[in-house]
Amino acid sequence: MPMKLTRSIWFPLLFVLIIILSGAFQQCTPPAKYIFNEGQIYGTVYHIVYESPGAKDMKPEIDKELQRLNLIFSTFNPESQISKINQNLPIEPDPLFIRCFDASMAISELSDGAFDITVAPLVNAWGFGFKNKQKITPGLIDSLLQITGYRRVKRENGKIIKEDPRIMLDMSAIAKGFTCDLIGEFLARKGCAHYMVEIGGEVVTKGVNQRGTVWNIGISKPDESAMYAQEDIQTVVKLPSRALATSGNYRNFYEVDGKKYGHEINPHTGYPAETNLLSATVLADDCMTADALATAFMVLGLEKSIDLMKKLNNVEVYFIYADDSGSDKIYKSEGFNKYLAE
Repeated sequence: MPMKLTRSIWFPLLFVLIIILSGAFQQCTPPAKYIFNEGQIYGTVYHIVYESPGAKDMKPEIDKELQRLNLIFSTFNPESQISKINQNLPIEPDPLFIRCFDASMAISELSDGAFDITVAPLVNAWGFGFKNKQKITPGLIDSLLQITGYRRVKRENGKIIKEDPRIMLDMSAIAKGFTCDLIGEFLARKGCAHYMVEIGGEVVTKGVNQRGTVWNIGISKPDESAMYAQEDIQTVVKLPSRALATSGNYRNFYEVDGKKYGHEINPHTGYPAETNLLSATVLADDCMTADALATAFMVLGLEKSIDLMKKLNNVEVYFIYADDSGSDKIYKSEGFNKYLAE
């Protein structure tokens, strides 16, 4: 009997504090043709701002598109394609599923398995916030590692083949970013030259905000007591027609003997990743890539993440990490500086 995915996998991880400094979220009637929509998808919240031709509010169309994607990627919905694959039902996945699957395999290979969409059984075993940690035993972890590993799944003749029927897929660490990309493409097809799409902290932008300036996105400070207020912003990123994703441990961890363990599970060990990274922010050409890389970096840790980042094209990073004394430090790639607001 297949294990059931818990809602924890898609619980919103708001490590990026999204601040639309253009004032587009004000409740007054927006000037020009900018429209603001918000709602829910994948167990988290979306915010979308776009300059709509004719000032048309496209929320019904956007929600219809999101529900279509929900039926592909949502592990909450037993009728979704990913749920049916996890139930070993014979289906032919949508081309969008294949596109996301192929990207997942590529980033898994690139990161030596730090990113892995087969980690769901381990995540379920630990529980959200590691509430089941008292039930974890070496024997349990060893048994789950036997059905974990991206090399145990493959695409063949348009179908997903699993080495073991107990293997479960979860794309929560890439599908939100991919959905941002897809909604951006949808808006572009509708004639929107300027937009910002944010889903659970993953962001895609194009053009400018309603003030005619580049979209500004805030990265929040690594403080577990912070409440996402404006004074809790670590820095502000100018995002001109690019994608941004952030993953981090500082608001989702547990502590044992004074040592913090983050929310990311290391697919190699089956245990929470022990790294000095508090958050990893990634800038890339598409949000699917940024989303997956941010997760991979949190598993890899600072040094290995820097080494990997230097091998990538058109990727910039902003890492917040703890030094040996426990003080917060910043590492940013050289190219990231041009995206920082003055």
